[in-house]
Amino acid sequence: MVNRELIEVFSEIAREKNVERSELGSIIEELFLHLVERERGDASNCSVIVNLDKGEFEIYVEKEIVEDVEDPVMEITLDEIRDMDPELAGDLELGESFIEIIDPIIFGRRMIHLAKQFFAQKLQDVEKKYIYEDYANRVGEIVIGTVHQVQRDNTFVNIEHAELRMPRKEQIKSERYRRGDAIRAVIKSVEITSRGPDIMISRSDNHFLYKLFEMEVPEIEDGVIEIRSISRHPGERAKIIVQSHDRRIDPVGACVGMRGSRIQAIVRELNNEKIDIINYSEQSEILVSRALSPAKPLDLYIDDDRKYCVAIFDDDELEYAIGRGGMNINLAADVTQYRIDAFGKKEYDRKNMEQETLLADIPDMPTRAVKPLADSNISTVSELLNSEEEKLLEIKGIADTTLEKIYDAVQTFVENNQNVDNEESEEESIETQSPSEAGDEVSNESEPDNPSDKLEKIES
Repeated sequence: MVNRELIEVFSEIAREKNVERSELGSIIEELFLHLVERERGDASNCSVIVNLDKGEFEIYVEKEIVEDVEDPVMEITLDEIRDMDPELAGDLELGESFIEIIDPIIFGRRMIHLAKQFFAQKLQDVEKKYIYEDYANRVGEIVIGTVHQVQRDNTFVNIEHAELRMPRKEQIKSERYRRGDAIRAVIKSVEITSRGPDIMISRSDNHFLYKLFEMEVPEIEDGVIEIRSISRHPGERAKIIVQSHDRRIDPVGACVGMRGSRIQAIVRELNNEKIDIINYSEQSEILVSRALSPAKPLDLYIDDDRKYCVAIFDDDELEYAIGRGGMNINLAADVTQYRIDAFGKKEYDRKNMEQETLLADIPDMPTRAVKPLADSNISTVSELLNSEEEKLLEIKGIADTTLEKIYDAVQTFVENNQNVDNEESEEESIETQSPSEAGDEVSNESEPDNPSDKLEKIES
């Protein structure tokens, strides 16, 4: 009767925790082996048989029959057996094994309390295992949970019995979460730790945006439209390249939806993150030009082998091409996998002029070095800068000190031109900008060594 009551209590707890019956039977076996070990110090010769259907369990201990007992846990005498069952003792001999049945009552109330602790811990371990196995198979899926706790470095989200963690770097910076908020995120990774499963979710990951499009655009889920690439500055701007595998379907229009219904649903979910949808093209100049939207380049100089592009813009449009903090050009470069340098037309023309300037026309250029360089087919700044230093030193009449003076002269020439260009730009800025606009400057620190060298000019 006691056995049945214990089994029923354990079964009820297991049902509340959604533990399978086979798992419950194993836990009960471990539980009583644990109790035997606590009571007797050793459970290696014990076995537990559990019958959940009948609500019964039995504990057996196998002991060796000896004449004198040295280890009462492992040994027993015929006299002790005779006291338990006189008839059975007559059929046994020294050296044989005897199976003793243990009554659970011997454990007492203190041991029962330990049993409850052990059982609760085992159930918790099983529950963690179930959670890990469930979420490990769901990496990449979008889930909806409730914010449970907000800390400095992590926000914890609950979904039923599982706790999910969203680190600060996986959050959208412009968002603020409060306890009780419903939140949607993508499962990024699931790892097992000593404290249980660590389920990391993300709202800033590119895959979150991918899954949102998949949810809102049936053509993507069906494979008719393919998302080729995604680049994001979470919460602010994103660029996504799409391609249609059906000529009858416009991929950009399908992603935008009727009156913008599909894209607006995604934008709202991402806290008004602006999304540029780019129609894929196999022609790199068209793809890069589309990726630089809303700015429109005047010219593109592309080296497909090096995955490098120089984009030329009207001077008053360069600011939009680069974007605040370089956001637009960086996203365009990332989504196309091309390194892109942007220049205003005046700046680019100046650089070209510098590159084609004859060394003989540069002030402070050592005159005795001009002819030896020219004899080696090095007459312009571009040719000089594209020559290896070791090759230059092999030219007769070009020593270390001479080469240093040559480089100094070229650098001074470039810097003087840069200063003149900056002064002209500042004068134009003061004349054309309003006081509120004059404080907004756009810097483009990324400059190619030689933007016109070995590049194929393509009209955008």
